Amino acid sequence: MTSPIPQTYPAWRHCIEVECGIPLTREFITRRLSVLRQATHAETARFIRHYGDEHWQLVVHWFETAEAEASA
Repeated sequence: MTSPIPQTYPAWRHCIEVECGIPLTREFITRRLSVLRQATHAETARFIRHYGDEHWQLVVHWFETAEAEASA
């Protein structure tokens, strides 16, 4: 069974770090944001087609929140 798509920042962070086992390091966050901020990037365009524009914007915001927390 697949996990539901996270709808909040804490759920998203848990999904990335715990369920997927990916540490939210500054380097990882920077790499993801460099792709996700480009709506025309093939990977981002696929993400938007699959999850929708609103969720894409949320995920960018969550990565930006994680980036700010990592820099604090």
